Amino acid sequence: MSIPDLIDADTLSATLAEALRTGGDFAEVFAEDKASTSAYLDDGRIEELSSGRDRGAGIRVVRGETTGFAHTADLSATGLAAAARAAAAAAHRDDGRVHEIALVAHDVAHPSPPSVRPGDVAKADKVALLLRANDAARADAPEISQVAVSYGDSRRRVVIANSDGLLTGDDQTRTFFSVGAVATGDTGMQTGREAVGHTVGFELFDRYDVDELGRAASQRARTKLAARPAPTGEMPVVIGPGGGGVLFHEACGHGLEADLIAKGASVFAGRRGEKVASELITLIDDGTVGGEWGAYAVDDEGTPAQRNVLIENGILTDYMWDFLRARKEGRARSGNGRRQSYKFLPMVRMTNTFILDGTDDPEAIVAGTDHGVYVAKLGGGQVNTATGDFVFGMTEAYLIEGGQITEPLREGNLIGNGPKVLANIDAVGNDFAFGPPGTCGKDGQGVPVGDGVPTLRVTSLTVGGQAA
Repeated sequence: MSIPDLIDADTLSATLAEALRTGGDFAEVFAEDKASTSAYLDDGRIEELSSGRDRGAGIRVVRGETTGFAHTADLSATGLAAAARAAAAAAHRDDGRVHEIALVAHDVAHPSPPSVRPGDVAKADKVALLLRANDAARADAPEISQVAVSYGDSRRRVVIANSDGLLTGDDQTRTFFSVGAVATGDTGMQTGREAVGHTVGFELFDRYDVDELGRAASQRARTKLAARPAPTGEMPVVIGPGGGGVLFHEACGHGLEADLIAKGASVFAGRRGEKVASELITLIDDGTVGGEWGAYAVDDEGTPAQRNVLIENGILTDYMWDFLRARKEGRARSGNGRRQSYKFLPMVRMTNTFILDGTDDPEAIVAGTDHGVYVAKLGGGQVNTATGDFVFGMTEAYLIEGGQITEPLREGNLIGNGPKVLANIDAVGNDFAFGPPGTCGKDGQGVPVGDGVPTLRVTSLTVGGQAA
């Protein structure tokens, strides 16, 4: 992959020199050009069809523990120089030296370059997908009272240059599709959702049939019309493949980000080399997984994406690192420095975070559970990284009775503690799957992430339902 031609190397070098002219230990230019398209259908009508483009650069200057940052939408040499001077103001030191930055280009291959760029596809073809999914969700389903369908694509081109001489970049294309259905019956309204998204182009729809996605969302909503209230209390919980990965992203993954470790805001701080989970658990964060939502060639500091083992056979092996924090601590960079756009500073973020396959038969895991809850999909939640305590919504769950999955349950909550969940996993299946695409929020920034799990069983979790 060639480095995108957003700014020429001479201008980048001059901008970095200007950023360090009055003193500083490190300077960086992050330039971005992002084009996106979205379409939205609700109640059988196209409510939105829009395209947008955002282009600019963020410049940071670091001196000791102080960081200066400025961003601009002007990518001319004059605009970049002005932003560089503004960023340098926080690290001002007039040392009279001339700073020359010799940049060396590093091309890094993207793990999943697109076959069909969405920008080359007619908007009418994108709208046709929405209409097909809507018709499929409503077909032979009088209970369905509302269908909402969303389509989105983006192409994000970035260039990163810094005062260490690095010059690199990335070209990321992502495509997304979602169907939400509402069913109305005697028990009120129930919802079902099906979403797919990958770091690929329009060939996403060679992999997925939007008619099937519509029918799946519709069926999920209609099934929940007959659901009984979720039970309440502590019990075994079996988490199905794919859809439960968000639990480990939130309850464990954030606590393994080095910035939270440094702040003492993580329950995992100071525990490298210790047993923090069942020996059945190996937790990975991997930005190189081709096609997954959190994949890229380089992170937003120019470090190549990597496969990082965070927990191996229950032992905490390492944390996730950004560029500057890794350099300060003398640690290897892990490729986890990410930012929402050029208007933000990078911070430590996950990519695709998942638990590796085990050896247990998924059917045997359920059969070995006399009574409990089977969670097929989890929704949003909250976690306190300092303690590991969390609450997550169950968007699709079923009762387990006598070792069999029986009745569907209305939405309830899972309440627990991340380290305790990790320790109380006594079975891990061999049916790993990634879940739907997600957007991870942290300190006001959102970035695309993926997560996944095989079927696994937690011996005891608190279920917050409505049934006694």
